Amino acid sequence: MTSEIKIVTPTSRRDKKRFLLFPWEIYKNDPYWIPPLLASEKGLLGYAKEPFYERNQIQTFLAERDGKVVGRIAAILNVGHLERYNDKVGFFGFYESIDDQAVADALFAAASDWLKERGCETMRGPMNPSMNHTVGLLIEGFDSSPFFMMTYNPAYYERLFENVGFAKSQDMYAYWGEIDMLPKVRERYLRTAEMIQERYDVKLRPLNKKNFEADVRMFLEIYNRSLSNTWGFVPFSDAELREMAASMKYLMVPELAIVAEVDGKTVGATFCLPDYNPRIKAINGRLFPFGFLKLLRKRSEIKRMRIISTNVLPEYQMTGLGLVLLNALVPKTLECGVQEAEFSWVLESNQYSRGSLEKGGAVRNKTYRVYDKKIA
Repeated sequence: MTSEIKIVTPTSRRDKKRFLLFPWEIYKNDPYWIPPLLASEKGLLGYAKEPFYERNQIQTFLAERDGKVVGRIAAILNVGHLERYNDKVGFFGFYESIDDQAVADALFAAASDWLKERGCETMRGPMNPSMNHTVGLLIEGFDSSPFFMMTYNPAYYERLFENVGFAKSQDMYAYWGEIDMLPKVRERYLRTAEMIQERYDVKLRPLNKKNFEADVRMFLEIYNRSLSNTWGFVPFSDAELREMAASMKYLMVPELAIVAEVDGKTVGATFCLPDYNPRIKAINGRLFPFGFLKLLRKRSEIKRMRIISTNVLPEYQMTGLGLVLLNALVPKTLECGVQEAEFSWVLESNQYSRGSLEKGGAVRNKTYRVYDKKIA
């Protein structure tokens, strides 16, 4: 007879540590898993100070059987989302569990009850903890490690989720390409990009090293404004912008960030990050005492990158400036010796971006799913 499952809300330091470290148990034999950065994860879970929780709420849950952790989940009340969409949607994230439907049922029931008590009628996720962080359940593409800041999970999670009653809300795609594909791809769009740049007299520049932090903040502000009509998007608060800019300035490579200006006004930006994941795996997610040195040293040796975002202000979004920005990025990536890149993530509903990437020859190599379920 199977032992009873007990749901625990972590309040002690010991239980919070058990929540944090449980993924190491799930993925101990998985060669593709990349551990989270524990220092960052504590804040995202509300276990340390984090600007996201100045107005939002989170509650974590552990599932135990015979005193052993067998699963975890977080329920998230995103006040910014509720104010923007007024749809009574609550969120879940940070899900991990053994392959046991009873464990999944108990975890989702705990998260659902917590959200229902706060007026939510639908549960959506996984969000860790929001669309501005890591998001989605991997459902296709289990044969390789994720790029930096992308999610990964066992294939059986899809079955557990759907058996609970979750249904697809939106898919997100990752597109991959390698350097050998570039000449043929660039041949297709180079002249078009040049014509657009000439037509709008677009001035391009890299991120300003002397005014680095201000430029990083400017990148994030463009991100906020450009995604205003994107499905599920909630802008960063001012406090979140400051926090994100402070951390991004250590991760960003100035040469891999391009700004577009028209008539002296910044109207778009694209930026990439080196794929730090192999280094995160090497330090096992621990930045201290010396992990951060191993993470950031000799970044020029990292030959994989993730194109995080190409953002253009709404009034310029149908002009083709995104193509101009990506074209400007090409020589920079060649100078840095980049061998392969991933453009992620792209919403299934974003037909324009998907079409541009697919016409350009990029390969769709991973699919991530966001699920919805009505709260009973």
